[in-house]
Amino acid sequence: MSGFNSLVLDEQRHLKWRALDWLEQVLMILCGVAIAGFSILVMCDVVTRTIGRPWLWLQEATMTFFIYGIFIGVGAATRRNDHLYLAVLAESMTGNRRLFFEIFNRTVVLGVAVCMIYFGYLNFLDGFKSLRMPSMTPLSSLYAAIPLCGLLVLVFTVEQMVNGWNNGFGGPSREDEKRTSL
Repeated sequence: MSGFNSLVLDEQRHLKWRALDWLEQVLMILCGVAIAGFSILVMCDVVTRTIGRPWLWLQEATMTFFIYGIFIGVGAATRRNDHLYLAVLAESMTGNRRLFFEIFNRTVVLGVAVCMIYFGYLNFLDGFKSLRMPSMTPLSSLYAAIPLCGLLVLVFTVEQMVNGWNNGFGGPSREDEKRTSL
């Protein structure tokens, strides 16, 4: 893909596979759509209630944008190392100690991702028993976001673990960067 602008920072590139850059961009766009949709629908809900003509479906749609925005955002934040990550502690270390803490942190996140996939899927299946009002759609339409998020977190965490193990978690040192820029 020539002309493709990646969102990955140069100092994080050693932990990322270029093949997943497009997914990160899609997730960031979906987060923006979810935030905009949520905000616009809340405003419409307030206006329609104020004029005495509430649209009942607005609350349902607002909830959908909110829930999917949160869970898609968790996936995007995991790829960007912005969430679910104990960065300060691990980044202050070097050598094997840093490697241990980086792998440990990501192993914990991996465990959370597996739980989200498994228990989220169980909630998804259970959600077919209850319906949302007024649309009468199953609650599973909301619960689907949980295992989806878990899958994204799992993929991005494995990506970082493999690349961190192979390339180091610290990335190029500042001395290396100075030498290449001269």
